[in-house]
Amino acid sequence: MATAVKVSPAWIFQQNHGEIICSSWGSNKKSGFCSFTSVQRSMFNHGLRGMVRKEMRRSVVKGCQWNSNTNGEVKINGSCGKFYDIEEEDLRFVEVFREAQSCVYLHRGNTFVLLLSGEIVASPYLDAILKDIAFLHHLGIRFVIVPGTHVQIDKLLAERGHEPKYDGRYRITDSESLAAAMEAAGGIRLMIEAKLSPGPSICSIRRHGDSSRWHEVGVSVASGNFLAAKRRGVVEGVDYGATGEVKKVDVARMCERLDGGCIVILSNLGYSSSGEVLNCNTYEVATACALAIGADKLICIIDGPILDENGRLINFLPLQEADMLIRQRAKQSEIAAKYVKAVGEEDLTCLGHNDSIAVLHSLQNGQALNDTRNPTFQNGVGFDNGNGLWSGEQGFAIGGQERLSRQNGYLSELAAAAFVCRGGVQRVHLLDGTIGGVLLLELFKRDGMGTMVASDLYEGARMAKVADLAGIKQIIQPLEESGTLVRRSDEEVWRSCLYRCFS
Repeated sequence: MATAVKVSPAWIFQQNHGEIICSSWGSNKKSGFCSFTSVQRSMFNHGLRGMVRKEMRRSVVKGCQWNSNTNGEVKINGSCGKFYDIEEEDLRFVEVFREAQSCVYLHRGNTFVLLLSGEIVASPYLDAILKDIAFLHHLGIRFVIVPGTHVQIDKLLAERGHEPKYDGRYRITDSESLAAAMEAAGGIRLMIEAKLSPGPSICSIRRHGDSSRWHEVGVSVASGNFLAAKRRGVVEGVDYGATGEVKKVDVARMCERLDGGCIVILSNLGYSSSGEVLNCNTYEVATACALAIGADKLICIIDGPILDENGRLINFLPLQEADMLIRQRAKQSEIAAKYVKAVGEEDLTCLGHNDSIAVLHSLQNGQALNDTRNPTFQNGVGFDNGNGLWSGEQGFAIGGQERLSRQNGYLSELAAAAFVCRGGVQRVHLLDGTIGGVLLLELFKRDGMGTMVASDLYEGARMAKVADLAGIKQIIQPLEESGTLVRRSDEEVWRSCLYRCFS
């Protein structure tokens, strides 16, 4: 016996391989026999109150054939299966997972060193970032987390009536500052461990797992004395106290933890050969770790975006352009000047003709640009006179009043990114941690959501050079032979390149 269902004319019916898909826009009427919810309303406020966004829901009847008459009735023949709704939100959810598949495959097994700036660690945004890190960890990405501590250290010192002291990029670590640094580092480590510990929810276990997993820890976390350091000592008449410089990163033991399925937390506290605890610069630790471990990416989550002079986000910077921007500010910025001193005076944009070919080849293969001045990390081998820069095994320290004041924006972070790229880390990402889900957006969207500094030719164009002439002739030769382009001599082609007048 056929069953009749009264339906508003606003409904649209589709038949799809034995399923009935009933869709509606704007109608809130329900059928006489089927409990169809036609409209889902969700309020949102972007400065326009009262605006309503209507999302279509699709009601599906499994295993039925249908016929409709002109009166808006639907005949459902035979025994009907159950009704269920598929919301547009669910469809988008499925599509996102499908689109992310290639990126998941691309990133699985890679090692990322992730620096959390002190401002982000002290902010309410940290919880969501740690959830995203746990999710990515379960997808197969290996993380070394380096959390910043300077905000908590300064706060503890202020509570105890002490003034933070800086000289240049480094903190002067007296006994009170060291005690605060140890307390801050320990508290942050415990907090991160706690946030990464929740396992699957009871509802998920009941639906997909077994009761033996109710008390499982979500992510295994490892930390320890992975960082060997030495005292910075007295530099240019300034005694830095218990401030340390990176001496060696214990890559072998860290890789053992990563291979065992752990996230590694690398504190900025280093340990000397005489058993001292030393307070190291967080960025120096993160950059040194990325170089030593051979990270696929260094990701710095900071408290703001990298913008151009027009206030627009810079999505991508080739190392050559980043290097040029930093050098232009060397007279106004101490950190930019230290960068130039660390990597050498030679500008990447001013290489000679013979060098330019080698440089482009290196860029395309993601390798270092200049072997003679490349900041390679020779783990634990030798030191210079204590300036923390061109020793061949340390990272790049940023900090002090210049960074805290933001008088040069995020130039400090850009300098650290360029330094690491020159050392062999192919990609460095600078992300605004105040944006919800920024880590996922950066890794799974084509253009990302932050600023990427890359040591290879990721995308873009540049002006032609004399060395490119043979390649240009090879490209245009078929077009000349087919009559699409006018034949030109080498001199004419080069002149056209100079004046950008190809036609």
